[in-house]
Amino acid sequence: MSVGVRAGDLVEGVVASVDGSAWVTLDGFPARPVGEIGPLDTLWGRGRATDLAVGQRIRAVVMAVGPDGERASLSPAAAAYPELWAFLSGLRPDCRLTGTVASIEPYGVFVALDQGPAHPVFPGVGFITYPELAWTRFESASDVVRVGQRVTCVFLQIDTWNGEARLSLRATLPDPFLAFADAVDAVDAAGGEGRAVTLRGQVTKLTPIGVFVRVAHGVEGLVPVEGAEVSETGHVVVRDRVDVVVDVVVGDEVDVVVARVSREGRRVLLAWAGAAAGSGR
Repeated sequence: MSVGVRAGDLVEGVVASVDGSAWVTLDGFPARPVGEIGPLDTLWGRGRATDLAVGQRIRAVVMAVGPDGERASLSPAAAAYPELWAFLSGLRPDCRLTGTVASIEPYGVFVALDQGPAHPVFPGVGFITYPELAWTRFESASDVVRVGQRVTCVFLQIDTWNGEARLSLRATLPDPFLAFADAVDAVDAAGGEGRAVTLRGQVTKLTPIGVFVRVAHGVEGLVPVEGAEVSETGHVVVRDRVDVVVDVVVGDEVDVVVARVSREGRRVLLAWAGAAAGSGR
């Protein structure tokens, strides 16, 4: 039996049970509870679904209907703030939104958008997660943006749990990885099959799986290393029987060969350019 509602519908009902999620018997569908309010999908920033009480009457917006048509995901928050929900639901992926950085938090950056209403709980309706701030590695979000800064971002999706527009700042900037991959492809095409692309790069990180080397602005590749030992002085040393094959520290300049570029995985696999790599200091 289909629940008989569609995404975007405003519905009412009574909380029938609470067990992590709250299950709601919708008006017009008394046979069994078909509406579900997820553990976080309550009034934005205010409690959880477990705070709802059996017998409590609620109004909610249908966020989605299950593929079998037997369950409807509900959001009381969307019903409580119809102007904000109308704004969010009218956004289209990849559209650009402008605003002002309102707050920098350990978990992301809030943006007060020029369009739409203010958020009832948070400093801004727009929200940028750390990975979406920049293509390049950074230590702190304040290295990329500052409070009060004007920004233009690409809209990614609605965060229905928090009533936010998830944004990407880096999507407005050229992707250095794609530029690097195009450059490697161009060298391969010009030199023919089997031509090695050799680059000079800087060691940025030493890990048990290998050495990370920055080979272009915003692009790092991995030189896989087996049997690595990190010394007390911070060197990573690999020995082949008694000969030292690799001896590098973070900051060293090394020569590497591009072994493989995975566009889909956004990964660069490298190899040492020579039979051995020594310290570049």
